[in-house]
Amino acid sequence: MTQSSTSPAPASSQPVHVAVLGIGMMGFPMARRLCEAGLTVSAWNRSRTKAERLLPFGARVTDTPAEAVAQADVVITLLEDGGIVEDVLFRQGAAQAMRPGSIVMDMSSIQPAQARDHAARLGALGVHHIDAPVSGGTLGAEQGTLAIMAGGKAADVERVQAIIAVLGRATHVGPHGAGQLAKLANQMIVGITIGAVAEALLLCEKGGADMARVKQAITGGFADSRILQVHGQRMIERDFAKRGAVSVQLKDMRNALATAQEVGFTAPITSLFEQLFADAADHGLADLDHSALFVELASRNGMA
Repeated sequence: MTQSSTSPAPASSQPVHVAVLGIGMMGFPMARRLCEAGLTVSAWNRSRTKAERLLPFGARVTDTPAEAVAQADVVITLLEDGGIVEDVLFRQGAAQAMRPGSIVMDMSSIQPAQARDHAARLGALGVHHIDAPVSGGTLGAEQGTLAIMAGGKAADVERVQAIIAVLGRATHVGPHGAGQLAKLANQMIVGITIGAVAEALLLCEKGGADMARVKQAITGGFADSRILQVHGQRMIERDFAKRGAVSVQLKDMRNALATAQEVGFTAPITSLFEQLFADAADHGLADLDHSALFVELASRNGMA
């Protein structure tokens, strides 16, 4: 179920207090939607000014994560990586400040093993946990059309349906950590497909074809994809303003490889693309959109 970007509404009329920890590119539009849906929202961000953008929408901005979560029914974390999630929850006092029976929706992208560890430690404090990473980018966050991959107990996923209805749609994919596994699968496919689109378009340009017309020609065919349409267009326009960063894509590929090693799985294609994204980051592209892998491949071919 999804809501329009102009009039989001929770699935339940029951008042819900939500704390959002991490008000970045995804956290801001998601928290804003929760405010606009009439939910009580407390917001915290390491850089307070980012959280203060939510003040006009009715959010309460706090100085510490512990203060943000103290009265919350649901705590959403949207943080950079697993280490930061652990720090905010367990070193900065957020977990200890949560009320027993409250629930953490960790919507960050972290390793499945980290999600399982966090769930166990929160459970010891009487706090429930769902790992619920998302796909859909900033546009999906703004429009409330995110795909949410949920790991944990089915009953806990059901408990947060009012929140999910505002943000997008959720699929319960298994126990704790399974949501993060699904997100890694998503990011593997995204990163690898970005590379395939970039390499194919560059080959066409090198050979004398018009990239925009090639994209048009294969649209609707077997090679068509959202990556071709969205990221391929960015490549054609040389528009690499950050939506999903090279550095974040690299983190996700490395998380996928770490998880593969943990379970005894060989992932040679992901290994290749991890190296390509690492090279792109080393060559100054880390803070550009992940479609900027195109620039790395162009440079290798003397086409930069």
